[in-house]
Amino acid sequence: MLQSPENNSQKSQFSSNPNSFNPVKTVSPPMEQATIGRSLVIKGEVTGSEALYIDGKIEGTINLADNRVTVGRNGIVAANISAREVVIMGKVTGNIQCVDRLDIRSEGSLTGDVVTQRISIEDGAFLKGSVQVRAAEHKHDKAQQQQSKALSTESVKPSTEQPKAASAVAGR
Repeated sequence: MLQSPENNSQKSQFSSNPNSFNPVKTVSPPMEQATIGRSLVIKGEVTGSEALYIDGKIEGTINLADNRVTVGRNGIVAANISAREVVIMGKVTGNIQCVDRLDIRSEGSLTGDVVTQRISIEDGAFLKGSVQVRAAEHKHDKAQQQQSKALSTESVKPSTEQPKAASAVAGR
């Protein structure tokens, strides 16, 4: 049987082998990440609006509220860290506050208190300190409480009424 070249090109586009797999390539925007190299030492406050990879030494505070902080295998951090996500593969001494999650890998070490929504500690990792896991709604509740407090302080009116709890005690 003779086939036209058009039919042959169509067959070569699609593999007849059901076991072959051609993964779909996804293109994601490049994640900007600053790197503190192995030989760098920073003393003071680190702030910014991009992810941070630490392979050197930092003493002070790290505040990257909407980003990820990764402490590499060679990283040594003596600082309080506030970030969306923290990954520890090196050594950290200080308190950590995460909006999303803390991940301590098997070679990682943390001495300090943690406040986070999610936490992951691999076998072999070291953690000394307290851990406080908060629900995701808790963050929104705090914002609402602060707003209601601000509104209540603005509309404070002198009142002659006793609070209900106080009047119940006084009426005994």
